Amino acid sequence: MKLAKTYGYLKKDLDQIEEALNKVIQAEHPVLREASTQLLRAGGKRIRPVFVLLTGQLGNYDLERIKTVAVSLELIHMASLVHDDVIDDADLRRGKPTVKHIYDNRVAMYTGDYIFASALEHIASIKIPNTHRVLSKAMVELVVGEIEQIKDKYNWDQNLRNYLRRIKRKTALLIATSCKLGAITAELPENQANRLYQYGYYIGMSYQIIDDILDFTSTVKELGKPSGNDLLQGNVTLPVLFAMQNESFNSFVKETFTNPEKVNHNDMNTLIEMLKKTDAIKNSYHVSNLYLKKALKALEPLPDSKAKHTLQDIAKFIGNRRS
Repeated sequence: MKLAKTYGYLKKDLDQIEEALNKVIQAEHPVLREASTQLLRAGGKRIRPVFVLLTGQLGNYDLERIKTVAVSLELIHMASLVHDDVIDDADLRRGKPTVKHIYDNRVAMYTGDYIFASALEHIASIKIPNTHRVLSKAMVELVVGEIEQIKDKYNWDQNLRNYLRRIKRKTALLIATSCKLGAITAELPENQANRLYQYGYYIGMSYQIIDDILDFTSTVKELGKPSGNDLLQGNVTLPVLFAMQNESFNSFVKETFTNPEKVNHNDMNTLIEMLKKTDAIKNSYHVSNLYLKKALKALEPLPDSKAKHTLQDIAKFIGNRRS
């Protein structure tokens, strides 16, 4: 079963969000318009809008307001992807050429900035001050996370805390914010909004850990990019951290990446096979499952509803994801 089937009944609302996204990114300048449209057409799971819709359904569900928040959050996510592709020098995303590849780094960075600005302009119509406070805080942390990712590249001696803090800013924070803003916009009590934020944080941590696992266990076709691409770019993910406890793997990684530009396809295949022979994948799934259990626990006190059941189903789906 695909993740989208767990929230299939939201299709009409998600279609409206997709239309709104397309409308918002229509810049007057042709290059910005084409670059932004190209990114939108590359697709995506739209998981952040899904969380806004679901948490919004737990309260006073005003689709126009909820849609505005969902669109803004997805735009922020899209902008961060454009910036990530520049940082990682990535030519493919979801199997399609990146904005950076089609144009260049400067156009990509300005496209990302334009999409960020569009997100802020779009959400300005929401007259709930706390919405803007929560979003502003998340954006600051998101940028700090991008800087930390650059700083930690090819740092083979970093610890688990570094990694968890980095993926919090990279992925979990925006999912948590999506859950909280959906709750705030739907006028849920503060204690419920905070619980949904916790749920989103734990889901986001698990989701990114599994993405990092799949970077080693999935095929190029499934990933839409080369296997082991994160490692090739010097990003030390959880499976790598666990595998580094193996002396042979540890030595080979450091020796292989003495000169990152000379790392070739055969080197990467060897590293991936070495990593798979350790307990790194199993241990990484274990950490992911710990976060998922916390996510489900955060939902327990909330009133029973279809939306709550869907949030629970999403957590269970993520836990069983192997591709």
